[in-house]
Amino acid sequence: MSEPQAPFAPSADLEIKDARMIFGPIWDALEEQYGRDHLRFPKEIILLGGAPGSGKGTNTAFISKTRGLTSAPIVMSSLLDSPAMKAVKDAGGMIGDREVLSALLHELLKPEHRDGVILDGFPRTTVQVECLKMIYEKMTRLWREHYGTPLASHFRQPVVQIIVLFVNEGESIARQLKRGRETKAHNEEVRRTQIGVLWEKRPTDFDERLAGRRYRVFKEQTWDALLSLKDVFHYHLINAQGLIAEVEQNILKELEYQSSIELDPLTYNRLRTLPVASDIIIHARQELVKRLDGYELNTPLLFQRVVSFIENSLMPVIKLHAISGHANINSEDVLLDEPAALGMVIDIFSERGYYAVVDVHHVEIPEWVDLASGKISCRVKKVHRINIRFKGSEIRRG
Repeated sequence: MSEPQAPFAPSADLEIKDARMIFGPIWDALEEQYGRDHLRFPKEIILLGGAPGSGKGTNTAFISKTRGLTSAPIVMSSLLDSPAMKAVKDAGGMIGDREVLSALLHELLKPEHRDGVILDGFPRTTVQVECLKMIYEKMTRLWREHYGTPLASHFRQPVVQIIVLFVNEGESIARQLKRGRETKAHNEEVRRTQIGVLWEKRPTDFDERLAGRRYRVFKEQTWDALLSLKDVFHYHLINAQGLIAEVEQNILKELEYQSSIELDPLTYNRLRTLPVASDIIIHARQELVKRLDGYELNTPLLFQRVVSFIENSLMPVIKLHAISGHANINSEDVLLDEPAALGMVIDIFSERGYYAVVDVHHVEIPEWVDLASGKISCRVKKVHRINIRFKGSEIRRG
């Protein structure tokens, strides 16, 4: 009697081929619809994953704030519930990988996502994983094609990060059931008072067996899909077991600012010789990175002059004030007469962890006196007063 045959499973090669067959026509249609020069994707895409009850909804706003993102997250379940997708379903069609990918790419091209966006619910299948790699490859190619051109500011180096909020199965089930109890109490109050909006009831929030099954489906599908990208993109596994404040601290620690990830490589190499005062999260980080990359792309010669000026003229003085963390420097360098150079000075110090303020003062210097009339003739000298602050060293006397 022959051995029973194992169920057929598609090989990785077949899945990759299938992904290419899906991705190619969709991308060609995008180029035809928008034009290649208008395929402007987000600078940063954060793939947010997590088991049921891990707190994705709770922590999405905090992650956006931490990364300086202002656009609303893209939630695939909501995107696929749009009128266009409903029309497909109403016509008897299926929402497959092709429809998911097409809807996602069109959404990513919206201007409000240009600096960065959180993506919740993608990828979920092996085909979607391969398509994501192709999206990143295309974004990188567009960045390289437009590098050094007048359109370079619209095609910045793409960054893809994966954030997975982890809770164990027991915690996931407990949180799902807790949500079910809260939903039930809320909806009963809304019906009683006729005030408020009913919350969605999920069957898994009221049945321990179903809640456990939902967790295991996540581990077997979405978890594996995201884990397969660990060696491709920046991957962050965050412990979400504790209280909200504890989870937020875990997120902050994991997403600390890293120049080597966010800046254009040439910009990073230009700045790496300058010492970092402290590891801090920079205010308005996305705008700062955009300006610095713009200096390197659009005015590299002036940018290099400013970096050299800081390194050779300002840093020696600043280092002498390492204890106090406060240095005031006067400079008459003509480089600072250029408004663009002043902006670069402030942005460079901000990127390195310092707080810088530059004031311009006009000082009258007597040159000669008319002895007959007593009139004094003066020339005006322009002095730039540069105020630098940072966390100084603490010296304690015994």
